[in-house]
Amino acid sequence: MVRVTERTDGTDRRAALRTAAALAAVAGAAAAGCTPEPASRPAPAREPTGTPTGRGPAPGPRGFPGLPAQITHSPRGRPEVALTFHGQGDPGTAHALLAEAERAGARVTVLAVGSWLDAHPRLARRVLDGGHDLGNHTLNHRDINALPEAAAYAEITGCADRLRRLTGGIGTWFRPSRARRASPLVARLARRAGYPHVLSYDVDSLDFTSPGAPALARAVAAGTRPGSVVSLHFGYADTVAALPAVLDDLHRRGLRAVTTTELLT
Repeated sequence: MVRVTERTDGTDRRAALRTAAALAAVAGAAAAGCTPEPASRPAPAREPTGTPTGRGPAPGPRGFPGLPAQITHSPRGRPEVALTFHGQGDPGTAHALLAEAERAGARVTVLAVGSWLDAHPRLARRVLDGGHDLGNHTLNHRDINALPEAAAYAEITGCADRLRRLTGGIGTWFRPSRARRASPLVARLARRAGYPHVLSYDVDSLDFTSPGAPALARAVAAGTRPGSVVSLHFGYADTVAALPAVLDDLHRRGLRAVTTTELLT
C-alpha cells in the first residue's frame, strides 16, 4: 500500500495555499455527486444560456477493437491513469479542480450530467479547451439501470443532445448514473445512442462520502496502478483539497494522469 504522508517543503506549502484558495471559492457547497442533492439546497445560479464559443466541434465516441463493451481499466501497460470526474454540483469545484490538474500538467475526463450543463453551459467548452475529455453521465442522474427502456434511453440521448448543442458532438464516453456498471439493457441503449463503450472504473475514491482529504488521497493511492480508471466527483470540497496530494503521489510513482482516450489509444 502506498502511504501518502504530510510534507512540509516549499512545494507542499504552495500546494496548500492553492488548496486553501480553492476551498474558499467553494466553501459552503453542498455535496452533489452520485447521491441525491438535499431537497433544501437552493437552486444554483444559472449562467448565460447562449452557446459557448471556442474551438471546433468536440471529438465524438470511438470504438477500441479488442476492448470490452464496458471498460474498467486500460490493458496497454503504460504508466498512465485516467482521473474521471462525475460532472455535477457547485461549479466552483469544477473550476478549481480543472485549474489544479492543468497546473500539474494533468488531463482528466469529465462525465457531465445534462441538467448540470443546462445550468452551467460554459463549463462544457471550459473542459474541452483545457484539453480534457468530456462525456455523458445521463440527463438527470437517475438510477438508470432501474428505469424502463424508453426512460433510460431518454436519459442517455437527453444528455447527448445537450453536449451536441454546446460542443458540436455527443461526447467521447458514456457512464451510467447511480451505477458502477451498466445493465445489459443500458449498455445496448448506449450503443444505439452512439457510444461503442460504457466507461466504468476500477478505483472508486468514495469522495462522495466526504471522508476528508487525507483519507481520500490515501484511498486513491492504495488502489491506483498503471492503467487504472479512477472515479471522482465535482461538487465536493474534500476532492478539491485532496487533488494536489493525489497528483503528487502519481508523479512520485512515475504515473501520468491522461484523458481516457489517451489511456486507451
